[in-house]
Amino acid sequence: MKSNEHEEQHIMSYKTLGFVLASLIVLTGVTVGVSYVHMGFFNVPIALMIASTKATVVLLFFMHLKYEGKLIAVSFTSTVIVLCIMIGFTFWDVAFR
Repeated sequence: MKSNEHEEQHIMSYKTLGFVLASLIVLTGVTVGVSYVHMGFFNVPIALMIASTKATVVLLFFMHLKYEGKLIAVSFTSTVIVLCIMIGFTFWDVAFR
């Protein structure tokens, strides 16, 4: 690849960034609100789901994963699947002690 060839840049508008920021603030509020509600066994899975959603939004928009190639997307997806399996094994181990 020659040095004068330029890759396409993905510049997001302030409106999109503001929407992403607002959604992260709302999800943080939801996290705090859920922490005050006693749901028994479901507290941890719900907190993990909200945290995963926030992390995904940050990765997609602020780290521009949304605009990357398929290899990066497959790598991210496989990492999330392995993480879910490991967390599932941990919950399974704790539940059957």
